[in-house]
Amino acid sequence: MPNHLQHETSPYLLQHADNPVDWYPWSEEAFRRAREEDKPIFLSIGYGTCHWCHVMAHESFEDQETAELLNRWFISVKVDREERPDVDSVYMAVCQAFTGGGGWPASLFLTPEKRPFFAGTYFPKKRRGGMVSFGELLTIIHERWERDRASLLGPAEEIIALLNQAKTAEDKAEPGMLEEAAGLYKRLFDRENGGFGGAPKFPSSHNLLFLLAYYRRRGDQDCLEMAERTLTQMYRGGLFDHIGGGFCRYSTDERFLVPHFEKMLYDNALLILAYCEAYSVTRKRLYLLAAERTTDFILREMTAPEGGFYSALDADSGGEEGKYYLFKPEEIIRLLGPERGESFNQHFDITKAGNFEGKSIPNLLHSNPEDRSFDSLLETIYQYRKSRCSLSLDDKILTAWNALVIAALCRLYQVGGKQKYLDAAKRADRFLWETLWDGENLHVSFRAGRGEKGFLDDYAACLFAQLSLYRATLEGAYLERAEQLCRETCEQFQDQEMGGFYLYGEEHETLILRPKETYDAAQPSGNSLMAWNLVRLGQLISEEHYGPLAEQQLDFLAADAKQYPTGHAMFLLALLDYRDPPPKVTVVCSDKNKAACLSLELPAEAAVVLREPDGDYPLKNGKTTFYVCQGHSCQPPANELPNL
Repeated sequence: MPNHLQHETSPYLLQHADNPVDWYPWSEEAFRRAREEDKPIFLSIGYGTCHWCHVMAHESFEDQETAELLNRWFISVKVDREERPDVDSVYMAVCQAFTGGGGWPASLFLTPEKRPFFAGTYFPKKRRGGMVSFGELLTIIHERWERDRASLLGPAEEIIALLNQAKTAEDKAEPGMLEEAAGLYKRLFDRENGGFGGAPKFPSSHNLLFLLAYYRRRGDQDCLEMAERTLTQMYRGGLFDHIGGGFCRYSTDERFLVPHFEKMLYDNALLILAYCEAYSVTRKRLYLLAAERTTDFILREMTAPEGGFYSALDADSGGEEGKYYLFKPEEIIRLLGPERGESFNQHFDITKAGNFEGKSIPNLLHSNPEDRSFDSLLETIYQYRKSRCSLSLDDKILTAWNALVIAALCRLYQVGGKQKYLDAAKRADRFLWETLWDGENLHVSFRAGRGEKGFLDDYAACLFAQLSLYRATLEGAYLERAEQLCRETCEQFQDQEMGGFYLYGEEHETLILRPKETYDAAQPSGNSLMAWNLVRLGQLISEEHYGPLAEQQLDFLAADAKQYPTGHAMFLLALLDYRDPPPKVTVVCSDKNKAACLSLELPAEAAVVLREPDGDYPLKNGKTTFYVCQGHSCQPPANELPNL
């Protein structure tokens, strides 16, 4: 019989609706029953395309014997981390405090009052590699809950108290932090393979965005070389899907050859931004190609009919990780014929020996990545691959992730000039405001209806998207909406006394913690994105109004960033823009030349404002006039755009 997840809309929760475990969604009903029956809560947090979530589900949650233990002794609650980032953030912080690490699936045990007393991640069905089996763990916790509850719950209060300690802006965001961070990147850089540190290697696109911006402002050649080497190797390796486009989640090896095969929307959005920036700096076509192929993958495979973007493609197909993406050489020869097939196999490193469990992940690590002679064959291989097996699609539409794609589409339009990308950005933006905005609040997700009210990340990312749309179009409505979102964000989430922004607002459910996330993990934190937003609003609208807010936010982030600079790349990018701002170009259009103003080719990194002529910004010679300022000095008004 279906459990209590049967009426949910999350694809992840629906995957578990027919488990023998009597799952509840996160709800008062579950906690009330736990109180009435004096049982602990087993909380399992994951997401729809998580490989190890699938493994634990198949081993334990689909197992009748394990389900009987859970149903007899616990109330089981299942959470989709992408729909409830507040629950995920709070209990992942607890998991990290208990274990020193984290990840998904997150497995926690709580009191009926939602206070955690034990945490971990994946537990196997049978004891192995020094890991206790899940059944043994359930038995131990049940026995201690019944016989020695006080000692079982003891450590929890200390951990909660520690995590609830308020952080203040004790440090100033000094310019020297930028040089220290650049030096740390240089020490961590893998000069042979690209990326930073050893395996596993994550794309961490915001690191690359900072390095490219640092090179642009400071001329540090090492920073450019680190970014280029990493971007080139990620594209050449199996991390990039050379058949269908788009990037997988991360590389399990140091060479970017063997990926963890799930594809996440936010990863691809951020990578598009990084490749666009690299192209803007270097004008090397390879980077534009990577950005366009990744974008085309999103538009083809992850776009809803109404214009929004789906969340993720699963790593598993047919019960095997990566099966969808792997080839044997004889398959290609059968499709293309002996001559073309052999050449294709050689170019993409598809061999009899294989490079992953006896099969081959196509890659260009031994080939010229700029060789386009096989492009005409890719569609044939792509259609054949689709016919072999399919991937599970997480088709919920997440506000923050959609906003990142909108920003990426705008940037690609700016550097590449193709109208279809701006059209897709505008269409997705209309979907966002028509579907995920209720007239007063953003919502976190959409799938058969709106999800929870939006969190900080949703507002910060949407503000980022509006600023990107404004920069790509110079249409004032986007800037007005950016200001509106900034006011809403400050009103709902800002801590006026201690600084920073809370993850959830006063109107959200109150949890055991109210975090202010600062760390840039796979995507920038809401706090660091707000730092960048405030800096850019100051440059575009009012330094007097937004400048103090930006400085306060940068100071709030400085303490954490000093401890771990490479984990706060978006903060570093905001600090660089604040301390060493890009040129500001105010374009005053003549009435006769409005259309030409909107099609001007302006430096992509500049802060551009389009305005009507007035007493402060008059026309020169009755023609379109450019007012250019850099830092605290301005050039005289001119009818031709000066060199920047």
